[in-house]
Amino acid sequence: MKYRFVTPHKAGKWYPDLKVAMKQACAIGAGYYDKASGQFFKYRETQLQVRSDDGDAPLAA
Repeated sequence: MKYRFVTPHKAGKWYPDLKVAMKQACAIGAGYYDKASGQFFKYRETQLQVRSDDGDAPLAA
């Protein structure tokens, strides 16, 4: 599976690991990753998209 975060104005890159996608989401303004707790707090209109490795259309998670 691959993961990315999408805001109304930007879409992140696809990452093979959810944890990496969460850490990188702050670069597009999709949320905040708290390093101390390891938790990700997405902003209000942010969506997580998931797709299979064979390139299927993204699914909303």
